Amino acid sequence: MTRAEYAIRSHSAMKASTFALFVLTFVFRIALAVSTSLHSRQGITVLTTAEIATFKPYTFFASAGYCEPDATLAWDCGSACQANSDFKPVASGGDGADVQFWYVGYSPSLSTVIVAHQGTDPSQIVPLLTDGDFALAPLDSNIFPGISSDILVHDGFSDTQARSAKDILRTVTTALSEYNTNSVTLVGHSLGAALSLLDTVYLSLHLNASYRMVGYGLPRVGNQEFADYLDASFPGKISHINNKQDPIPILPGMALGFHQPSGEIHIDSDDNWNSCPGQGLTRKRDVLSGMLVAVFVGDLNNHDGPYDGVEMDSGC
Repeated sequence: MTRAEYAIRSHSAMKASTFALFVLTFVFRIALAVSTSLHSRQGITVLTTAEIATFKPYTFFASAGYCEPDATLAWDCGSACQANSDFKPVASGGDGADVQFWYVGYSPSLSTVIVAHQGTDPSQIVPLLTDGDFALAPLDSNIFPGISSDILVHDGFSDTQARSAKDILRTVTTALSEYNTNSVTLVGHSLGAALSLLDTVYLSLHLNASYRMVGYGLPRVGNQEFADYLDASFPGKISHINNKQDPIPILPGMALGFHQPSGEIHIDSDDNWNSCPGQGLTRKRDVLSGMLVAVFVGDLNNHDGPYDGVEMDSGC
């Protein structure tokens, strides 16, 4: 080997070693950041059995969101409807393709108007394409008047929400008047949770009422400004529950600009429900902003539940 060839080979080896060292340093820094984040969120508390039970009516309402509009309007949708037998439906709609199923009604036992959206049905291609649209875009000022242009959300989710927005606003207005209440609770699973989160903001800009949102398997819907807006506008009123290694709640990735609001409740492998404070990273699988980890560690079988024994998209 000539001295020149040796110099070239040595230089190539040095570049490879330098790159490997860079990768290891990058991974170490991410791991350290996650460790620091986990340490900084030592306010995590485990919910009691009684506290977990308070979510069950909303879990069944979210599951019923997958049922056909005719079934929810008649409130005859199997176990999901039977679990909340006193519910008074007002209206329902959607076709499960261009417009996700939805229903609105009143729960006497909970003293609140319920708004529910269907999640992603794999048999319908349009919702799947919607979930795959990762663009961040401003909210439509005609639908969300006065909202800051700094707030950006998942373009596919906002387009889907807009298709049923006026019908839901009209129906919620009717329900609030008919049942003489000012309480609205929005529920949903997966894409349905994302739509209910957007509807929480939308309805609050048009109707003076008290709002709560309970979502299951909620994907990331918007940017940091959106998460901050939710925290400021609905303090303690948003709960998003994720199950074990379900990858959906950490997608789209933070590297793409997406963030979750506060209010996470994580069901761990021992079926403990952990209430997690703040918006920070809560699980080691959040490393790399949920991109690679969701592929190699996440388990989509956890997405539908069970959530305290209730499976989504069942019982219709």
